[in-house]
Amino acid sequence: MSAETSETGRPPRRDRTRPGTLPRAVGALAGLALAVVGTASLVACGGDGDDNGGSSFSPTPTAAGTASFSGTPPSALASLAESVEASVRASASAAASSASARASEFEASVSAEVARANAAAEKQLQDVDGRGNAVSAVSLTGKPRSETGGLLAVVVNITNRTDGTASFAVQVDFRDSDGTVVETRFVGAEDLAPGGRAHPLAISRKPPEPPLTAEIAKAQRY
Repeated sequence: MSAETSETGRPPRRDRTRPGTLPRAVGALAGLALAVVGTASLVACGGDGDDNGGSSFSPTPTAAGTASFSGTPPSALASLAESVEASVRASASAAASSASARASEFEASVSAEVARANAAAEKQLQDVDGRGNAVSAVSLTGKPRSETGGLLAVVVNITNRTDGTASFAVQVDFRDSDGTVVETRFVGAEDLAPGGRAHPLAISRKPPEPPLTAEIAKAQRY
């Protein structure tokens, strides 16, 4: 009896699997599993919303409906004109108030005696006709605005050119660019000795703009 014959007389069954087939099948299944896992990872990474290669979605804004609006919108030019006019009025009022306040503060620093002399000068000039008898004894000198808080102030230079003691009253007018007198101030110097001099200030209470010009309107010696 041949060595390949079993005890039952039948030849033994041979394994029909070719050598190396099983290991290759196992490897293919493992590769497939890895591919599936890798694909799932890519999908998860692509949906995390970060900036690394992911795209973002921005919805397109929708214009607001105007069907429910009513009324007529104001003219842009009219609104602008009203706004500018209101701003100009407010600025002019504020400037005038500020100038008046600064003038009061500046004059408050002047001695009470000078203030009294100025009041006396105004009273003396009430009855003077023409420009008075002492115009040649008076001149004006501008004072830097940096020393007056931005106010227009002039130094009234008074010189007693007579041989006796005399007092002086001076009226200073402030004119605008049209020549119109917009403000009047009075200053005085009392009991100046012969050759004596005084330098009172005439201070405008008007705003710095528009610019004004000061001039001697009257000057009286008494």
